[in-house]
Amino acid sequence: MNIIKLKKISGHAKSGKVTRIYIGVLDSIKKGDKLLDIESKKGNVTIISEYDTDIVKLLVEVGEVLNIDDGICEVSSPLKISSGSSAKTPLNTSSKPSTTKSAPFNYFGKLIKPKEVKKITLEVDIAILGGGPGGYVAALHGGLTDKKIVIIEKNNLGGTCLNEGCIPTKTLVRSAEVFNLVKDFKEFGVTLENPKINLKDVISRKDRIVEELVGGIDYLLKNRDVTIVKGKGEVLEKNKIIVKENNVETTIIAQNIILATGGKVSKLNLPGIDLEGVITSTEALNLCELPKKLLIVGGGIIGMEFAFIYASFGVDVTIIEFDKTILNTLDSDVVDVILESAKLKGIRIVTKSAVEEIIRGEDSDLIVRVKSAGENRFYSTEKVLVAVGRSTSLDGIHHEKLGIELNARKTGIEVDEYMRTNIDNIYAIGDLTEKFLLAHVASHQGIIAIDHILGKENPMDYSVVPNVVFTIPEIAVVGLTELELERRNKDALDEEVIEVNISKFPIAANGKAQTLGETLGFVKLIENKQTKQLLGGTVVGIHASDMITEISLCIKKGLSSKDIAHTIHAHPTTAESVHEAALGLNGGSLHFE
Repeated sequence: MNIIKLKKISGHAKSGKVTRIYIGVLDSIKKGDKLLDIESKKGNVTIISEYDTDIVKLLVEVGEVLNIDDGICEVSSPLKISSGSSAKTPLNTSSKPSTTKSAPFNYFGKLIKPKEVKKITLEVDIAILGGGPGGYVAALHGGLTDKKIVIIEKNNLGGTCLNEGCIPTKTLVRSAEVFNLVKDFKEFGVTLENPKINLKDVISRKDRIVEELVGGIDYLLKNRDVTIVKGKGEVLEKNKIIVKENNVETTIIAQNIILATGGKVSKLNLPGIDLEGVITSTEALNLCELPKKLLIVGGGIIGMEFAFIYASFGVDVTIIEFDKTILNTLDSDVVDVILESAKLKGIRIVTKSAVEEIIRGEDSDLIVRVKSAGENRFYSTEKVLVAVGRSTSLDGIHHEKLGIELNARKTGIEVDEYMRTNIDNIYAIGDLTEKFLLAHVASHQGIIAIDHILGKENPMDYSVVPNVVFTIPEIAVVGLTELELERRNKDALDEEVIEVNISKFPIAANGKAQTLGETLGFVKLIENKQTKQLLGGTVVGIHASDMITEISLCIKKGLSSKDIAHTIHAHPTTAESVHEAALGLNGGSLHFE
């Protein structure tokens, strides 16, 4: 009897639960084919065949716990070990070694012989192209039903957000926050000697967190019977997607398709943009050594987050911003707080200036030519981070052939309130729609699309979308800002002008913030003067990303500041700052004049 056994799981794990089986009786398998997935305390792993053989009998089933050396399947004899395999044969066999002489090795025949393409066809209810925060959340939501769902992803699950954006940057932000605390150890009564930042360890921690979260998504999808197809997908017909990966071609026939291909890093048409040392946000998340100097092109969200990260690590940071101010969509009082914090961190900010050229200097550093006030200025730096935003990706979507309508800018896909395109069974979510380039919006759009496919008409509502900037301190905004209100009233007719009451409470007056040593910032609430409904809220300061949720819920439900004022808030917490700002609209704050 020939038995393929389990020889290794992950790390030093000795056992694990079978979460998926890829093989069946009478299947022919080759080296590299997937056998099964196993989940252990050390993580998730796919067991790969080392042999060319045929399956006779399965010895496992989904949900079963396997130990090292347990059998996976019985296979036919003789067993053929793929050429080049150095693995030891995990078999119990009573067969005698073959005495047949093998044929001479035909080297050129091996080169000339084309790879055999394995073709697979899947018929599903819903196919999702893209495994980012829009796609995988849609798949998880759909996985709670009896629908047959497949998700296609050419890279890692989680998309840009999990692998190159939200999570990695916030991991680095946390390292920066911790290092800032360590540098201020004396203020907290702690004795330390010469604290240093080890960038390799910072990046290693980031990679571990990302890997764990990607594995978690993989586990959840498989646990909900969502089929994961790896490879580049192309939508060729309204019901057909072709996915190619190595020598496997999968044809997916789907009743409904959700497009969730996300976005990509925008690239400037700038002389010197391809020089070594000029990096994007992706490379900035994987540096092994800290540069002495970093020049950042763009003072928007991405640029400012990286500025605070690397300045906290001790890097000399300069920001070049084309506009008259950084973070130009935010209120001026918010920007003032960030400018104050940037100054404390030693970040140099140059506004109303344009990067014209990047050249290699004689000392191997980069020289950046900047046009400012009509004059050329030159900045020497070790690295240049281009942080000018992202654009949508229509990769794999043959929209012209399919007849899918694009938006007015012709850079994204036009959708209705249910995320449906003009093709009745094709939906689009996330960055593709260009509504808000935010992960949490993409996730909610995915839920709306699945609901509509299931016959539930829950229209997408963009009126209350919180947005967070993870600078130091954090910024969180929801609903109307003063800047937006000013622009709206300027263009409105007299009867459409909105009159408001505004209350601000400084974070420095909050007891918990004082104990944490984080006193920069404020909470601001904007309320309709006539209806008393909350219209907007801004929080800049520690825990801003957490505090904004309460304000978001109140705006969504049409509540007033009085509803917040009459809600007991736990003490001592930073959330009391929201309570105090609400009290400011109802007679006056208690802890601030």
